[in-house]
Amino acid sequence: MDKFIVTGGNRLTGDVYISGAKNAADAIIPATILSDGVCRIENIPNISDVAIFARILKEMGAKVRMVNKSTMEIDPRPIASMVAPYEPVRQMRASSYLLGALLGRFSRAVVAMPGGCDFCVRPIDQHLKGFSALGATYSLEGGMVDVSAKQLKGNNIYLDMVTVGATINIMLAAVKTPGLTVIENAAKEPHVVDLANFLNTMGADVRGAGTDVIKIHGVDHLEGATYSIIPDQIEAGTYMVAAAATKGDVVVHNVIPKHLESITAKLEEMGVTVEEYDESVRVIGCDHLNKCNIKTMPHPGFPTDMQSQFAVLLSIADGTSIINESVFDSRYRYVEELRRLGAKISVDGRIAVVEGVKELVGAPVKAVDLRAGAAMIIAGLVARGVTQIDEVEHIERGYEAVVEKFRSLGADIRVASVPEKVPAKAL
Repeated sequence: MDKFIVTGGNRLTGDVYISGAKNAADAIIPATILSDGVCRIENIPNISDVAIFARILKEMGAKVRMVNKSTMEIDPRPIASMVAPYEPVRQMRASSYLLGALLGRFSRAVVAMPGGCDFCVRPIDQHLKGFSALGATYSLEGGMVDVSAKQLKGNNIYLDMVTVGATINIMLAAVKTPGLTVIENAAKEPHVVDLANFLNTMGADVRGAGTDVIKIHGVDHLEGATYSIIPDQIEAGTYMVAAAATKGDVVVHNVIPKHLESITAKLEEMGVTVEEYDESVRVIGCDHLNKCNIKTMPHPGFPTDMQSQFAVLLSIADGTSIINESVFDSRYRYVEELRRLGAKISVDGRIAVVEGVKELVGAPVKAVDLRAGAAMIIAGLVARGVTQIDEVEHIERGYEAVVEKFRSLGADIRVASVPEKVPAKAL
């Protein structure tokens, strides 16, 4: 077990390079199951989610190897089982995508209910609604989801709510399903588009990704392909906020500026300068941050995955700001941790009221989930004194070389090992 030790007060300056998108990798890696050949995935992030997916595919029979630190080669042809291994599946939310991929290949999938960050329930009712429309039946027993079909057939599917997970899972199940599948009220996130582009590179016929209507003409076969994953917009946004919080001057490289528009708009509203280039953005902090109201929305709105990082920024801004979390029922577990550092935040349901304070003061905190963990790092960077962050395994799920990247910008952050506690019964 590790913890991060952050000493605040340093202004971040310099250049940081963004890795491939975690959310895109989480969809594209299971999509390789549908291929009839070898897939080579480039710009893959070196994070624990990717390592877990590699383990899952290996245990199912696939041949997986790292060509280099950012390129993974997957040969899914040896996979003969439609049952995903229980333990690794329970460690991550995106493992639910195995349902669509295995159903699309074998007409059956048996997968444990997904794990991942514990900030809300993880209903998969819209996923199952989509599978049912394609002709599948399902059962849930003992924490396992068993989906099967005698013969899948394309159909029209209207999602009751905009959901990235269901959109992706239905796409995976439909690409090799005979006929036309139409997904209405589909999610428009960049990683949905990236998955569609990857599937099309393999020979699929997916149209409309990035709009709220996706049309999929089923094909008989998908070939192996080489594909490069898009940059991670949330990792980029995290370093942008860190630069703003520390009154820094940071150039964030390997980004698609259009994917960052909602983040950039809020930073500029708070008084931060953001300069856009072809594949980079420069963030220049200011002496006094303006208050700002934020409402999380599906893409192209403000991303829920940036909510906790901005809460840190708002906590040191002038005046009172309001956050409205409209995507998840509850994503404010991190608030208690920020309060330990001196932040003044009150929560009522989906609304958080953030009253700016003059300074935060270092204290022991924990990373309650992936993005909240990133927020704790930013808070530690601006706090007076030392902040100790526990449960950093959450952060490592989605941020590659996070300590090294922050240190390259001048942050005082280090890793400290914590001895694992021995259960009392073992003594």
